[in-house]
Amino acid sequence: MQFFKTKKGRWWTWVLAILVGGLLVWGTQHDAAIYSDPIMQVTSVDTGAATKETDDFHNVDRQTKQTLHGKILNGTYKGQRLTVTNTYSQSGAMDQRYHVGSQLFVVVHAHSATHLTASAKDVKRDAPLVFMIWLVVGLLLLIMQFSGFMAFLSVAANGVLFLIAILLNGSTQGAQVLWIFGSLSVVFATLTLWLVLGANRQMLITLATTLGGTALALVTALLVFHFTHEKGMYYESMQYVTQLPRPLFLAETLLGSLGAVMDESTDIISSLFALKRERPELSATQIFKSGRQIGSTIMGPLINVLFFIFVADTFPMAMLYLKNGNSWGYTFSMNMSMGVVQSLISGIGIVLAVPLASFLASRFMAKKVTA
Repeated sequence: MQFFKTKKGRWWTWVLAILVGGLLVWGTQHDAAIYSDPIMQVTSVDTGAATKETDDFHNVDRQTKQTLHGKILNGTYKGQRLTVTNTYSQSGAMDQRYHVGSQLFVVVHAHSATHLTASAKDVKRDAPLVFMIWLVVGLLLLIMQFSGFMAFLSVAANGVLFLIAILLNGSTQGAQVLWIFGSLSVVFATLTLWLVLGANRQMLITLATTLGGTALALVTALLVFHFTHEKGMYYESMQYVTQLPRPLFLAETLLGSLGAVMDESTDIISSLFALKRERPELSATQIFKSGRQIGSTIMGPLINVLFFIFVADTFPMAMLYLKNGNSWGYTFSMNMSMGVVQSLISGIGIVLAVPLASFLASRFMAKKVTA
């Protein structure tokens, strides 16, 4: 471990990370043999002239037809050449343009032993995905070192747990969705904070703040729902829902609020522990006031981040609704109302977490904090 802390060790770490990433990306570009579906690599493209298309709402788009020439990389028809047609639009809403070098999943139609035709299903995306994963993990390990490794480990572990929760929810037909994801939230918070902060007093205070702030936000939302009889809650606007939408919405809100509150709680309590370490003479009252000041600084940007994420998620569909002659009111109800409610609930959790984190830290922080 001492070697990697030296300048030469860090240099070799960077070289190793680049080599590993390059090998992974190269491997995914040449892994067609592991797929059962036929994959065609495009070797040449003939592009036709664009044609103008106008719909009943006077939306204008341009469509272009491509003729793709390539060869099969795997399976029974490996090595055989094919010609595939593809039509893409300028908007790219439901299609995309292919280029030389693109690898496509295709459906092969064998008319005879020598005459094959095919249609493109989708582009093979594993190489860009592996590249992005390698880039994130590499930067975490190289810049944050052990802390980055623990952060990556927590994300990986939470991903596995989330997959298990989805499978469990599917096996129960969605009847216990709120209980499943409520329990998952507790496990998420505990595991993440334990891996990132370690098993110590700071971790316990942060965990208590995270769970307490999230629970208070959800209880507040349920009380408001009760007294307003859930007027304005358009559960039917939730897309592709195949089970009861209300519990699913609450589970979704719970997970979203948990992340926001955990982020804020970690920042406040870490700052207070660092402050106490530098100035051990601070009283509980001074720690509480410092926590409120830190929280008031963090609170605004964090709420705005949630709002920006919400806008980014709903913007494309909202533009589509407005472009097709729908009113602002209908567009808001069908695309934005549920997201606004989720953002408000998370905002409530963020606000309540400030005094809660300050109080718990001031009361349960050790009198002398060691590094």
